[in-house]
Parts: sequence; structure tokens; C-alpha cells
Amino acid sequence: MATADGASYAGVDDLDGEEAAEAVERLLFRLADDELVVAERYTEWQVRAPTLESDISLANVAQDELGHARLWYQVLERFGHDETDLIWERDPEDFRHGTLVEQPFADGDWADAVVRGYLYDVAEDERLHALEDSTFAPIRDRVGKVLDEEAYHLEYAESWLERLAGSEDGHERLQDALDRLYPYALTLFEPGDGTTDARIVEMGVRERSLGALRESWHDRVDDYLGSLGLRVPPLEPSERADGHVSPTDLPDHVGREGDHTDHWPALFAEMTGTYEDLGRDHATRIMDDDE
Repeated sequence: MATADGASYAGVDDLDGEEAAEAVERLLFRLADDELVVAERYTEWQVRAPTLESDISLANVAQDELGHARLWYQVLERFGHDETDLIWERDPEDFRHGTLVEQPFADGDWADAVVRGYLYDVAEDERLHALEDSTFAPIRDRVGKVLDEEAYHLEYAESWLERLAGSEDGHERLQDALDRLYPYALTLFEPGDGTTDARIVEMGVRERSLGALRESWHDRVDDYLGSLGLRVPPLEPSERADGHVSPTDLPDHVGREGDHTDHWPALFAEMTGTYEDLGRDHATRIMDDDE
């Protein structure tokens, strides 16, 4: 794909100046950090899911999301970063994931995992399709692989939603989880400073604004969950030029600019605990990356 003026970018060196490079870099941090943190949370369900099949399936989902994070971090390495600084020795406040993915699961509540997975997977599906024809080749070349695996994640979440919605207790648990998690899901579409998101769309790196993606996401979520008898909070189309929704619709902490909840430091410490305990000072690899 190329922009209206014919621009396309084979790599970092082809980007037009520091502002363009910074915009793409910020986009990649959001993609990578969302995937890394949601994968880390999913691992908490290992040997705790309601069935052996669901235990294995969610472990596979977590592994996929971790792999997707690494794909995006590998692109970030082209901007001069290395894995140690990107993950293991990075300041927790420098992570740019939406606060949905860092929320702890309600104790023993499988409905929480199912609803969270569904809200995230629909958002990821919208985001990835908007990147399929990206003018930045290192992103475009990876989207197909990620989309193929995300399609399974979404199918898996929908199968459990339909299963749980078939009982009164399950339906009630789904609604409680939806009411709790929906505001946090909106953080996935918050543009941060707004200027960066506009530049990303103008460059053709992503073909739609976050505000447009949010509206499509909401319509899909509302239609599907509504068909199961679940009530999705209304979302008025944003009229603000910067793409933000009303602060009253958002949680206190969005995450996109480093304003995380109190749950994140503990999760980060757990994620990097082995690295710290072993006294590592660099990321180790069993084999070279296959790009």
C-alpha cells in the first residue's frame, strides 16, 4: 500500500524524519505491550481453568499472544532497542498497554477470563485488519500470521460465551464481568496525545483512526453480546477532534501514557522475577529468531 502521494516505507530508514519514526514506534509499543501483558495474565489460569481442554486452550492462547508480542518487539529492535531494554529492564511506567490487560481476574471467575478475552480479541481483530495494508512493510508483513491465530482466539471466546450464557448463573456472571471490564476495554482505543494517531493514519501506517476502530468494535460487541441477552453500555460516537471518549466513560487509569493501575507493578515484578532471581543482565535465546 502507498499513501495518496505514493509514499511507502520498506523499513525504518525510509520513514520521513523523527516525528514519523516516533509515531510508528509508539504504535509498535502499544501493539507489543498489549500482547505481552495479556499473555502474562492468561498464564494465571494454568491448571485452574474449569476443564482440562480449556486449560490447554487458554495456555495456547497465551503462547500465541506472547509470540505476537515478540514479533512486534523484533520490529522495535530496528529502532535501536534490544530485548533486555524492551522488557526485562524497562521501567514499568514506560509500558504503554491499555489497562484492560493488567486487571487481575475476579477470584476464580471463569466468566471474567471469557469476557475479557472476547473484548480484547474483537479489538485486536479490528486493529489488525486496519494494519493489513500498512505502508510500513515490517508491520504489514507480520499481520497475516497474527490474524490467523487471533481468529481462533475469537472463536474460542465466543464458544464459551454461548456456553455460559445458557444458564442463569452463567449469564449473571457474564453480565457482572462485562459491567466491570467494559470501561477498561475502551482504553485499548485511547489515542494518547491524539497527534500521533492522526500522523499514523495520515502516513497510511494504519488505515483507520482509533476512534473509528472503537466505534466498529462497539457495534460488533453490542450486536453479538446483545444476541446472548447481555447489556452492553452505550457509546456515543466521539465528536472530539483528538479521538478521546468522555472521561466519564473511562476508568481512572488508561495506561497508554504510562498511567497504570496499582495492579501493574506486582504483575511486572512477577513477570520479570526469574530474570531478576537468576541475576541476568541480558535476554537469553535458545535459537536465533526466524523472521
